[in-house]
This record gives sequence, C-alpha cells and structure tokens, in this order.
Amino acid sequence: MKVGIVGSGQVGSSAAYALVLRGAASEVVLVDKDERLAAAHAEDVLHATPFASPARVTAGPPASLEGAGIVIVTAGVAQKPGETRLDLLARNAAVFREILPPVLQAAPGAVLLVATNPVDVMTQVAVRVAGEAGVPPERVIGSGTILDTARFRALLGEHLEVSPHSVHAYVLGEHGDSEVLAWSSARVGGVPLTVFADSAHEVDDAVRARVDEAVRRAAYRIIAGKGATYHGIGAGLARLVEAIRDDERTVLTVCTLTDEACGVRDVVLSLPRVVSAAGVERTLVPELDADEEAALARSATILKEAADALGV
Repeated sequence: MKVGIVGSGQVGSSAAYALVLRGAASEVVLVDKDERLAAAHAEDVLHATPFASPARVTAGPPASLEGAGIVIVTAGVAQKPGETRLDLLARNAAVFREILPPVLQAAPGAVLLVATNPVDVMTQVAVRVAGEAGVPPERVIGSGTILDTARFRALLGEHLEVSPHSVHAYVLGEHGDSEVLAWSSARVGGVPLTVFADSAHEVDDAVRARVDEAVRRAAYRIIAGKGATYHGIGAGLARLVEAIRDDERTVLTVCTLTDEACGVRDVVLSLPRVVSAAGVERTLVPELDADEEAALARSATILKEAADALGV
C-alpha cells in the first residue's frame, strides 16, 4: 500500500521509519513545506530498507500523494512561549485548512490519520475540512490514546509479570491531562484485573496512583529530557496503517467524531474502535464505574469546549 506522510518533522520521519521497519507500506511519500527536509528524511529512511522490508521511499509535493490509500498528517506549528492552547489550536487549524484540500484532491479515497497535537481537536478540524471534500467522518481518524493505552498496558504487564499483549486495558477521552485510565474494565487474559492480581502482585491504591502518574505524565518527562516525543507515536501510526491495510477490524483506542459520549454530543475523543479498511467501523463503550464515567464526561466537555471555541 502507498502511504503518504504530510509533515516531515520528528513524528513524520519516525512514522516513515517505523513503516519501513515493520513492512507496513510498499511505498512511502513524504510531503513537507520544507522540501529539503522531506527529501533528506526520505533518502535516510530509504537506506534502512536493505535491513528491513523493501519499500519505495520518496519525497514530493501534495500531488505526489496520488493513489495513496492512507495519508498520515503530522504537520503543524510549535507552541510559542506565552502562547495559549487556544492560540496554538487556531494556528494549527489554519495549517490544516491550507494543506488538507490539495492532499484530498490528490488522494480522495485515502483514510486520513491525524497525529498533530492537540490531536483530538485537530482531528475535529480535519473532519470538518475533509467533510467539505466529501470524505465521511469514519475515514478521518486521530491517533488518540493509542500510545497512552500502550503505556498503560506495558506498566500493568511489568507490575503483574505478564506480557503486555495479554493485558486488555484502555485509556479513554482526551490524549492529554484529562485522559481516563479505565481500571474497572481492565482484564488479563480475559480475567478481571482484580481477580488476576494476587497478593504478590496486588494492585492497590498506591500502585494505581503510580501507574496513573507514569501514564499521564509520560509526555512531560520525555519532552523535558529530549524536547519531543516521536518514536512511540511513530510505531503507533505504523500499527494503525497495518490495521487499515489488512482490513483487520482490530480494536484500537483512536479518536474520531462521536455522536454522543457521556451526554456530550458531536465530540472527538478516544474510545475503543473497530478499525478496518473503511476506517472506523464501530465504537465500543467499556463498562466504567461511577468515578470513571464522571471523569470521561469531564474530558469530553473539555474537548467539546475547545472545539466550539474554534468554531468546529
């Protein structure tokens, strides 16, 4: 499958690298306003193909995305010192309104994967812009909390001494400070977490607080140490490409336009979704306790207010 990546910064180039290493795409095209940057990353990633899977890796203008089945959007501007979140949102929304029309003109049948932060609201902007080009909302998917969910499962697996592949636990809502770790629906090999955890691996309030802090503050720690997060989300985007390419109908915590969540209507947030070649096929709502339900409603409200302030 041909995959386009719009934005060749750290996230976009990491996604390209992950796609090649995982053999997730037969062709990767990097598009960026900085043409030299896109070309340099394309050449560098191409040189990794002899050690991974064969793939054609190039750079070009939006028109070069013709025939792409998936387009990953990582383009955006960085937050300026003293700039408010809403100001940043407004500037990134302007970027999307500029870049998405030519992208959709070149690849009208592509599924859009949005990774630009704040990803929930930026996905809602993409839904609006793509909708004007006739693209249905289910084909506009934000990376949402796929990385937060991976962090949650990895930390639980480490504590329980079991593979994270056997841990089924979700992070819901915003990809950000108001995200909700759904402890009450967590399972290990189909067994409720509270049943699986024995005295040697007790999951008490202290463990929950430690894991919650580690998941919720991970991006802050990484940014403080090296300036940005990109490897984890790059791998997550490659995994999403595989799910769409292979029509897997796998369940992933991505964000897309949701008719209603906890009483909040027309909001983009992360819930477990069935992802296939058509995009998002179905949304699942895990069982939540009263506190989690209230926290998810709060997260949905925060996202809705941010989108409304942008006029989307």
